[in-house]
Amino acid sequence: MRCSTLLAASAALVLSATSNATTFTFDTDPFAGTPVRTTPGRQIVGGELFISFNTGTDVFAFDPAIFGVDNQVHFVNGPAGSLPSGGANVIVLESFDDDNNPLTPFGAGNAANLIAQQVSTPGAGFFVYFNQGLNLPRLVYSTDLDDPTADLKILARMLNLTGQDGRETLPEFSTDNFAMIAPTAQTPEPSSLLLLAAGALGFVGIRRRSKPA
Repeated sequence: MRCSTLLAASAALVLSATSNATTFTFDTDPFAGTPVRTTPGRQIVGGELFISFNTGTDVFAFDPAIFGVDNQVHFVNGPAGSLPSGGANVIVLESFDDDNNPLTPFGAGNAANLIAQQVSTPGAGFFVYFNQGLNLPRLVYSTDLDDPTADLKILARMLNLTGQDGRETLPEFSTDNFAMIAPTAQTPEPSSLLLLAAGALGFVGIRRRSKPA
């Protein structure tokens, strides 16, 4: 009885954590309806989602085909000076600028520039940074993390992670907070379904004939 009670309690805890988790999915062209891709120079597009984000349970999910990124998350979290020169497509930037000076105005462009100074391998990707003017973190898509002129799309601002508490939350982001959407499994052709059904029926028939009387 005690074992059954413990199992039931554990299952309830798992179900409770799962039910409280939220996945924020991004699967549409981030620059749809804008001339960004044909306009010279860096363009920064707002219009982001206003959300509450729990680093312990919530997930940002991206369609890799739409955003032109690898179908696996390659994650790094740290100050600008510790970022690798390549290989990452999701970055959480913990510092404001080269001197980590919170008095320096800091926006998406500044964060992208710091990342581009470290990254030397071309490739699109995402980053989270703390916007000093708004006093909260934002999620951003960059068409090329190593290019200081790459176009940026602000995808989300996290309204619940404000002030110093919000800044201190940045190290809590992990690879578990990000995911790439798996390609949709293709439905078998009708002929394939018929072959599968015929095979299953044949197997059942053989089993019945071989069963002792």
